[in-house]
Amino acid sequence: MAHSFFITGTDTGIGKTFITALIATALREQGIDVGVMKPVETGCRDKGRDLIPSDAIILKEAAKTEDALDLINPFRFRLPAAPSIAAREEGAMIECGSIKDSFELLAKRHDILLVEGVGGLMVPMNESETVADLIKLLAIPIIIVAGTQLGTINHTILTVSTARQHGIDIAGIIFNHYTEDGESAVGEIVRFTGLPIIGKVPTQENKTPLEDLIAALDISLFLKG
Repeated sequence: MAHSFFITGTDTGIGKTFITALIATALREQGIDVGVMKPVETGCRDKGRDLIPSDAIILKEAAKTEDALDLINPFRFRLPAAPSIAAREEGAMIECGSIKDSFELLAKRHDILLVEGVGGLMVPMNESETVADLIKLLAIPIIIVAGTQLGTINHTILTVSTARQHGIDIAGIIFNHYTEDGESAVGEIVRFTGLPIIGKVPTQENKTPLEDLIAALDISLFLKG
């Protein structure tokens, strides 16, 4: 089975897809067979009769994997909303057990498997389960993607607290769109959580070279086990 990680975030739009793709690229450049999974994607655009899961496609291309898109992304919906709401709108039901089946198939194919979540830990997946429940079912550690903007201390510590309350193992935190102005916030988060920093990925507004973005990650975590 693959050494697996679940990439979650302090909120939607924090850059989980970008960071997951960046990790996949960094690992692939080290010659590691990396798999990716985006169990649920909402806000998919229509293309004929098909729904296009753009985030899942980004991850698939970053990992250069031949895995079927339906295996990488078993649930996709049009409405840009929480999975439970988007599924209900289409008369569907997201089954976490089905996601686990796809996860186990992918985990057998690769050395490392990266699973990107949707929203944060307490986002509802269906009528009774949240993203946190899915993570517990998969029984893998999480990596938290956080920002350094005003408010990140509260959002990040709340995410850490929620994970710990659910008995979820936390591998560390990656700060996305990092600037030196946010270093004091990073220091407070580390002081209160005691968690390791896996990366401080700089803002991409100035088209930071890919090699510099990869260098901002500490991929030694992924090479253990």
